[in-house]
Amino acid sequence: MSAPHSATLPYPPLTAQPGDVRGLPEAERDALIISAIQVDGQWIIRSRYGDDIWQLEGFTSNVPANRRRVDFRKVPPAFRALMKQILYRYLQRGRRSGGRPKGGVLTQTFSSAMPFLRHLEALKLDHLGAVTPLVCSTYVTACKAHRQTGRNEGKPLSKRGLVRRFIAVEALHELSQYTDDPMPQHPWLETSAKALAGLTGRGALVGKTPLIPDDVFCTLFERAYQQLERGQKLLDMRDKLENITEQLKGRSYWGVYVTKNRYLNGLGWEDGLNAFNNALIDLRTACYIVLASTTGCRNHELANVQWGAHHRTEDDEGTVYHWMRSRSDKTYAGIHDWMIPDVAVRALRLMERWAAPYQAMVAAEIVQRRRANPLDPQIVEAHQHRHALFLGVYKNEGNQVRTLSRSSWDSHLKAFAKDCGLSWNLASHQFRRKFANYAAHSRFGDLRYLKEHFAHWTLDMTLGYAMDDSWGQHLDLELYADIQMELDDIKLGVVDNWLGDDPLAGGYGRALKQWQRAPQNLLIFNDHASMLKSIAESTAIRSNGHAWCTADDGGCVGNTLERTRCGNGCTNAVIGRPHTPFYKRLYEDLKELLHCTDIGEGGRQRVERDLKRCREVLTQLGIDPEILIA
Repeated sequence: MSAPHSATLPYPPLTAQPGDVRGLPEAERDALIISAIQVDGQWIIRSRYGDDIWQLEGFTSNVPANRRRVDFRKVPPAFRALMKQILYRYLQRGRRSGGRPKGGVLTQTFSSAMPFLRHLEALKLDHLGAVTPLVCSTYVTACKAHRQTGRNEGKPLSKRGLVRRFIAVEALHELSQYTDDPMPQHPWLETSAKALAGLTGRGALVGKTPLIPDDVFCTLFERAYQQLERGQKLLDMRDKLENITEQLKGRSYWGVYVTKNRYLNGLGWEDGLNAFNNALIDLRTACYIVLASTTGCRNHELANVQWGAHHRTEDDEGTVYHWMRSRSDKTYAGIHDWMIPDVAVRALRLMERWAAPYQAMVAAEIVQRRRANPLDPQIVEAHQHRHALFLGVYKNEGNQVRTLSRSSWDSHLKAFAKDCGLSWNLASHQFRRKFANYAAHSRFGDLRYLKEHFAHWTLDMTLGYAMDDSWGQHLDLELYADIQMELDDIKLGVVDNWLGDDPLAGGYGRALKQWQRAPQNLLIFNDHASMLKSIAESTAIRSNGHAWCTADDGGCVGNTLERTRCGNGCTNAVIGRPHTPFYKRLYEDLKELLHCTDIGEGGRQRVERDLKRCREVLTQLGIDPEILIA
């Protein structure tokens, strides 16, 4: 690993450097600055061109140190000098299709290019000038035949994995034109990396984030909520254990260990100190699950949550709204505010207390580094994590306390799910889609979970939520696009069921089935998919629990006071087999109510009317109401 350069600069003259290194003397080339960081107002050079390892900038806080650099010693010897030229050009000018890359994009390009360079090495090729489209074609074949090792042992590369490799080859071709060894021809004429990987047309849909099933999600959230319920008690015990550590400073490790176990036993904790420490880790995971589930935040956005992130506002009617502030690094989005429910506020409060000892460790590290070297670049690095909440100890980095990486979170989440008895392959990025899906169901009318919270989320945000001058003004608009995509998927699924073989009741349902039976109506669409899309986009669809309502607004009494109206006399209702249990139960209850002697003549007429409506609905759905199974 390269040590930081001691030279300081009044400013980082990176943009004044040449766009590529062709023709530069070796000494001048090797002195070019790759990265610099500002420490207490002074710019410190972290990496120069001549270094074997380049330390890079532009990463989110959830990326560990070992993934913030490129190590040219891993490159096949024949291509090391060339890869430096290519990556330097990439850093300075970017590619034609975009601007200068962030650190993560550059390291991914570097790692994705390694298999191609090793492929060339195996073919006894030592320069890009010898690469032809035929050579690239053999690489495509080799990638598709490749079988992975480790966790995915025996499996082929995914389409996403393939496209990353093929895009890296395209990047090598483009960027090598600014080096002393350009690749003569495009690697694959008349096609593209995405096409070769099968990510065009219908294949482009592959790789969508899997949706956590409801039963899995409910189990996870329930366990997480249970952890939050006992969170304060756990932290009280932890603080007492820390006091014991201070009181017994200088004693043997075993003596302290025994004393702590004795204390835990006295409080009724019989599983021992190791299990207690694991419970603290589980509490952190539980808080993450609650926040990820109720905000739709990405992993790095939760990693950026700092102490004091919560704020509350109140509208003119006294409704209180809670907000969480963080920074989004996606496309330089900046500060965002996410509306959160009460349970998320509790999770934030717990994490502020949970993280306090770890934040103190970061503060102590900063003090120690300043004493050793006031211009140590690691001081800036440590400051990025000083007030973060989701912290952990990295033993491989000298027991440094840093924000947990996404890979660490995925490991903790999988362990949490396994402990819940679940086999679902849980990952941090799945919570954003689950949030969008539930918010879409809320907007759709199918309120499944955190009803009030999601109802707020799906209101027109231009109305505001008692926003003050600083909070609520930085909304995650991209999340609303995700919610709209989920809503579109839900509507497509509903319309697809409507146009299936099952019968439909309700005025709109019967009309739709009649329309479907006329072949000339179906011929106006190119295919079944375009028909579904057209109907879904042109029809207002919401669920009211006992029917789908296609009215333009929700003001109909059939949605609330007179639910049986949807089955008779309403041209906007669609009733399908999923609604059968409601009408079965209502039919049986109404039959019992008919025997009541104190409902009066008006009440009897109302009951008989609703009985008739339920009977018609069940009959239209192909069910004999008189032989219902209780």
